[in-house]
Amino acid sequence: MATVLEYKCPCCGGKIEFDSGLQQMKCPYCDTTFDVSTLKDFDDVLQQEAQSSDEMHWETQAGSQWAQDEANRMGVYTCNSCGGELVADANTAATSCPYCGNPVVLTGRLAGDLKPDYVIPFKLDKEAAKAALRKHMSGKKLLPKQFKDENHLDEIKGVYVPFWLFDADADASIRYHATRLRTWSDANYNYTETSHFALLRAGSIGFQHVPVDGSSKMADDLMESIEPYDFNDAVDFRTAYLSGYLADRYDVSAEQSIERANTRVKKSTEDAFAATATGYATVVPESSNIRLSNGKATYALYPVWLLQTSWNGQNFLFAMNGQTGKMVGDLPMDKGAYWRWFAIWAAILGAGCFVVLLLLHLLGII
Repeated sequence: MATVLEYKCPCCGGKIEFDSGLQQMKCPYCDTTFDVSTLKDFDDVLQQEAQSSDEMHWETQAGSQWAQDEANRMGVYTCNSCGGELVADANTAATSCPYCGNPVVLTGRLAGDLKPDYVIPFKLDKEAAKAALRKHMSGKKLLPKQFKDENHLDEIKGVYVPFWLFDADADASIRYHATRLRTWSDANYNYTETSHFALLRAGSIGFQHVPVDGSSKMADDLMESIEPYDFNDAVDFRTAYLSGYLADRYDVSAEQSIERANTRVKKSTEDAFAATATGYATVVPESSNIRLSNGKATYALYPVWLLQTSWNGQNFLFAMNGQTGKMVGDLPMDKGAYWRWFAIWAAILGAGCFVVLLLLHLLGII
């Protein structure tokens, strides 16, 4: 099947054609002309963009089977309230769900799950998590004072969260429409000249250990907010690392996580290429062709401290990276304090406007 290529004017978007009189490409709408040799490389780019690329087949043979003695030492705990499932060693007594705070009960032995390939052990303890929460609340002008005074931790749990780690190579070709501005003036007019450019960026980037959490109970944005993790601290998984902690039982498979991995890899590729398009007034991506290859996934457990607190009938969940200490979580807002601050700033801005108007009046301008 023949491929139809259309050259569009980067200035106005109109279809440009060859003008035999000028021996150049010309836009009939804005009269911009282009040298034919300038469009030679552009032709190759358009052909690449016209070709559809198939999605990569990921190798998702992550994890391994548990040894029988390991499985015998592990138990599965189920929360009767939210349905969350947690894995812990056989010495763990009755515990509570780190997600909703309700009691969980041991329901059976571990069976059928994959054994993680890697684990990043906890580097920070419970006291560090409490200190991080206090720091997270400090300096917040709109945080209700009673929340800090009356607030108490209902639950703090160290949980190993399941992650699928994706490796891939990305070959990309991205085209941008960029502009530069030049301004000058004479006795009568101010002038602005806008120069238009077609920027082409192509190259390859390799990605390793791009994480996608394998738990539907853990929101992707929450887990991504406490990134990054340093994989240099990862070690081969041993059940001993779970002693004293819980491990969230994955319920999202590696295959189901591929779409999220593709999105993260492509977004990171686009960001890296965009960072090279500097020195222009505007840079707007027009097309992006990213091809992934050599994709594979591994299975790892990453350390997360989950802290639950309640106030005024509401529950608040905070998460801390158990390796780096990065803390995230929503805080309540004192609406009374908000309106007081709003009134103060409105008064300040109003007084400032009054002073400016008075000066203009005294100068005879208004």
